[in-house]
Amino acid sequence: MSKATDQGSPENKGKTAEADEANAPSSLVARFGADAALPLDCGVDLAPWQIAYQTYGELNADKSNAVLLCHALTGDQHAASIHPVTGKPGWWDLLVGPGRPIDTDRFFVICANVLGGCLGSSGPASIDPATGKPYGLNFPVVTIRDMVRAQARLVDHLGIETLFAVAGGSMGGMQVLQWASDYPQRVFSAIPIATAARHTTQNIAFHEVGRQAVMADPDWCRGDYHSAGKHPTKGLAVARMAAHITYLSQEAMHRKFGRRLQDRDALTYGFDADFQVESYLRHQGMTFVERFDANSYLYLTRAMDYFDLAADHGGVLANAFAGTNTRFCMVSFTSDWLFPTEGNRTVVHALNAAGARVSFVEIETDRGHDAFLLDEPQLMTALRGFIDSAARVRGLDVGDSA
Repeated sequence: MSKATDQGSPENKGKTAEADEANAPSSLVARFGADAALPLDCGVDLAPWQIAYQTYGELNADKSNAVLLCHALTGDQHAASIHPVTGKPGWWDLLVGPGRPIDTDRFFVICANVLGGCLGSSGPASIDPATGKPYGLNFPVVTIRDMVRAQARLVDHLGIETLFAVAGGSMGGMQVLQWASDYPQRVFSAIPIATAARHTTQNIAFHEVGRQAVMADPDWCRGDYHSAGKHPTKGLAVARMAAHITYLSQEAMHRKFGRRLQDRDALTYGFDADFQVESYLRHQGMTFVERFDANSYLYLTRAMDYFDLAADHGGVLANAFAGTNTRFCMVSFTSDWLFPTEGNRTVVHALNAAGARVSFVEIETDRGHDAFLLDEPQLMTALRGFIDSAARVRGLDVGDSA
């Protein structure tokens, strides 16, 4: 087991509260020293490093009820309850909690901020011990596999050998697939949602537009904006606006906004936000920059672009799951054009070829990619059914959750 200190543990909370508040509000932080370097795909051994996380519920006596949640690109460790930065419910608060599909009365739920993130885990905004300044672009480029390696170290640190389930959507779904491929003996069940085994050319292109928007901001300062006392808010806001369009469907956008004007009765014949959709996107952009680091955006989008699960298995995706005993529940949405059903079904076919136990649900909805974060009754039903079934096989008490 990797050596680490947990600065969120009861014995350490007093002396590290100030650091925790600055680096990961209301979170636990596991810190790994020089004796526990993390090997990265780029060839760098990262040390020291840390990972911030949240837990919900209680770990049972035999440590068989742990569920790991993997967050998407702009998420973090605050999956449930009220987010300490935004004051809004956590990103999966609809699914995680007492009596919900991921029932915290039954399961011990763990959610970690990914490596390269910006809410307590090591990333480009972290202090480089060699310089005493933020890493900026000197932070090594990370991959989805690196994120999963870091999470595995955290799970080791918590003394958990096997996870009952690993679940997540979008970039989180990529992490789920990587977990199932790299650590099949440690994953009893896997729930990858609205994802794919590799990023498409179109998705890479969208990410490049966002990165170029950030890097074109004069306040980006070639990635050294922290030292300069600046922040590329305009560029990051534009990147968020462009990305947010891809999370919605045309039908959902039309239903929500149409061509309705924003706080006016007529066109202004100028470049203010005449339309409600323009105002909405500007709001999304400006609120995003208040909670997210611009360099982390570059690093995490690059990690998604690099993801290609079949590449390390002779180009044959089924080989990534050879011999697996993990149970899978794959979920896609009909109106998701960012991660369409076709890509999810490719994973299902590979799992079938590998002889895996797999269920596949395509949910009819017009809410686009973001449907996995919303109140979708079919998603709730599918996850509850799969989790309860897997819990029975695992020998965990299903209780009255259904």
